[in-house]
Amino acid sequence: QVQLVESGGGSVQVGGSLRLSCAASGVTYSNNCMGWFRQFPGKEREGVATIYRSPSNRSPGNSYYADSVKGRFTISQDAAKNTMYLQMNSLKPEDSAMYFCAAGTCNSAWSALSRASYKSWGQGKQVTVSS
Repeated sequence: QVQLVESGGGSVQVGGSLRLSCAASGVTYSNNCMGWFRQFPGKEREGVATIYRSPSNRSPGNSYYADSVKGRFTISQDAAKNTMYLQMNSLKPEDSAMYFCAAGTCNSAWSALSRASYKSWGQGKQVTVSS
């Protein structure tokens, strides 16, 4: 059973930085995509960043980002610690949301930012950016 526990987040002013961490356990080789999603009040959860490893190869995987965060957010993994990170820089008020980490099985890079590909979710961490 996959368990994901987020930490980090909090409140910051515009232009500031925050880092989210996601400690994972029970993740298997079939979970070839892990990512970060966010949810605004009353909205569907949306993909922010993901690391996707093609089922056909054993490379570490490539990172993919939503257009709204490209150049500002960086997703990374520390395999030794079974931990995934989301470094968020140049934060904007519109980045304020609940952030979730997730583990899934993705058929393609295109599906790696789709919440439908993910079955395991963390509890979420609030990020608030004030102007």
